[in-house]
Amino acid sequence: MVRTFLLTAALAITAPAMAQMAPAPADGATPAAPAAPAAPQSAAPSAPTNPAASVASIVDAEFPAYDANNDGQLDQSEFTRWMVALKSQEMKATGSALPAEQVTAWANGAFTTADKDKSTSISKTELVSYLSGGAA
Repeated sequence: MVRTFLLTAALAITAPAMAQMAPAPADGATPAAPAAPAAPQSAAPSAPTNPAASVASIVDAEFPAYDANNDGQLDQSEFTRWMVALKSQEMKATGSALPAEQVTAWANGAFTTADKDKSTSISKTELVSYLSGGAA
């Protein structure tokens, strides 16, 4: 669910605004036929060509804030702090709630899953892979 929230946030940040107006005619020019109405947009935004790149840019921007000891890796407490913050944002957005101990248990399981090389720390690459659902 956090992956979905993060990808949705990345899409919302990176999706360009589409202008639906025809260009104005130059001075003295007579306008051509009126522009055809734009086709209705679907409710869901189209996925970027590389969602892992969007996740990677967010990880690059946010990683220093959570890497407290500046070693380029997230230990379990650093990772847990980030995941709890993401889960809190998700719960606010969805109006759901979980007891703190369940959120912590979830974050501990997420750490185990994200730590692919079992080094007891999470690299940026592991984090991007985890948050993008292995699409990295």
